[in-house]
This record gives sequence, structure tokens and C-alpha cells, in this order.
Amino acid sequence: MSYRIISDGSCDLPPELAEKQGISVVPFYVSFDDKVYKREIAEFGIRDFYQKMVDEPGVYPKSSMPTAPDFAKAFTAAAAAGEDIICICITTKFSGSMQSALLAKEMLAEKYPNIRITVIDAMVNTVLQGIYVLEAARLCRAGTDYDKAIERLLAMRASGRIFFTIGSMDYLQHGGRIGKLAGRVASMLSVRPLITLKEGEIFPSGIARNRQASRARVIDMLQRYLKETGRKAEEFTICIGYGFSREEAVIFRREIMTALNLVEEACLPLYQIGATIAVHTGPYPIGVGIMEKAF
Repeated sequence: MSYRIISDGSCDLPPELAEKQGISVVPFYVSFDDKVYKREIAEFGIRDFYQKMVDEPGVYPKSSMPTAPDFAKAFTAAAAAGEDIICICITTKFSGSMQSALLAKEMLAEKYPNIRITVIDAMVNTVLQGIYVLEAARLCRAGTDYDKAIERLLAMRASGRIFFTIGSMDYLQHGGRIGKLAGRVASMLSVRPLITLKEGEIFPSGIARNRQASRARVIDMLQRYLKETGRKAEEFTICIGYGFSREEAVIFRREIMTALNLVEEACLPLYQIGATIAVHTGPYPIGVGIMEKAF
């Protein structure tokens, strides 16, 4: 019996890539008025989302997790085709999406008692969650046994790191992700915060005086992590996540390639960070995600 890879919309995979890899994505919802929520990408394009944030800087959008019926619909499509399911959700420290998926699993138990459904906490989010989901799909395509695939996915997720910077602390402060005092101090000093996501949580990792310096510090954080692991960059999947400016992401990719002595641009794919995370970072996040390969 084959199995289907399903993820919530935090994975930020381009729809055409997810479809090509046979990945089903259950979207988050986003709202700018806290009343009307629309499905990300399906009803509210990510480019339109960023443009609205740039045009209306005093407005703070909100996101809402997929519901249990949303997940149940995706699960039912796979179960009806006789496929087992591996569902990967955003870190539980950021959202209750995984709880919705677990409720959906219970909803299907009676009708599809022979279908195995495993829900995994990715312990990461955004584009690195996307990389994790792609690795799950790669295991599936390689014919890896269901239980073996789950074992490998659970083992590799601890290696996941996201090192990033943002344009300002305003959105993190507004969303309660950092203390108000820290946000005010950062704003007054006009510094660029550096942040690390690991083990499902975000941690402050210093400051930089300008955008170029903050990108350089992010690269330094990546290099130090590789040194700590004692492993080569080729043993990991590395990706770049960006917000409003793809142009900056292209520059950032060249900077990383030089630092790591990489030759092929394909080694550093660019993915746009979606609304699920951008509501907390604002329109100008940029960073790098890294996770060991499944095989």
C-alpha cells in the first residue's frame, strides 16, 4: 500500500511543486480586518498579501489555522484511494494546526479503520517545513516502507535550523512573539534583529546595524552550525526563504554560495515565505533553512 504526504500551508511550497511531488497542502487562512478570513494562495495570493502589508504598514494581518474538517477532506481523498497518510504540521509552539489534524484522524477512524494516519510535528515552519515535506515525498517515491519513513523523518527533524533576519521588530512585538521592551529598544536603535528557530521555538541571536550586515551575520550563523555538526554542506538540504523582495534573495544566494564555495544555484533554492509566518515577521524577512537529507 502506498502512502500520501500531506502538510498544512505553513510549508510554503509553490503549488505547482507540491502538485508535481504528489503533496497535498491544507491551507491556513489570513485576514487583514480580523473578520473576513481567506484561504492563503487559493483565495488570497501571497504576492497580493505582501503588497498590502507594504502599502498599509500600520495594519497587522492575522492568520488562522486549518480546521479539522479541512484536514479531514484531504485525508478522505487519500484514504478513499487506499493510501496511508503521513501528515506534517507546523511546530506546535506556533500553532494548533497539528491538533486539528489529530481531530481529523479521529473523524476518519470509523470509516477507514485500515488506513494508517501519522501526524508529525515538524518542529519547524515556513520554507524549512517545505524542505522537510519534500524529503518525506522523496522517501515515498523511493519506495521506503511506511514505518521506516516515519522513523527517518522523526530522526532527521532535530537537525532543522532557520537563521533569519527581519526588517523591524514591529510585527513580532505586535504578535507577542517577543517582549515589548525588546521591541521598543530595537526600534529606537534602528537595529536589525537576528533570530534562530530550532526545536520548535525562536531564539534571539544578536543584532546588526544594517541589512547587509544582518545578511552577513545570518551566513556566519549558518557556517558556525555546519562547523558544530562536523559535516559538509552537501549532507544537508539548504534553502533560502524571502518575503517581499526576490531581488534581495538572489543577492543573498550569491553571498551564501561564495561563503560555502557552492557552484550550482540549484543547491540553494529560493522559496517565498508565506502569510502564515509573514504575519509575525512583516514584509521583509530573509533567511536560510537547513536540515539533513533523508538519504
